[in-house]
Amino acid sequence: MSYIKAADILPEQLIREIQQYVDGAYIYIPRKPGSRCTWGQKTSYKAELRERNEQIRRKYAEGLTVDDLCR
Repeated sequence: MSYIKAADILPEQLIREIQQYVDGAYIYIPRKPGSRCTWGQKTSYKAELRERNEQIRRKYAEGLTVDDLCR
């Protein structure tokens, strides 16, 4: 995750208000409810894991042992 400089996007008055609570510290502002991405939505990793797991199941069904699969 990258950060965005507050001065580039927030009004100066709002920055001064925030500085009353946190002065010079990094803060995390969560996404609005309903706009969060599900796990793996932005990358192909979820699909890659699903394919890998399917290959493991298929090879196990074909008779490979757990030790063989680990190797």
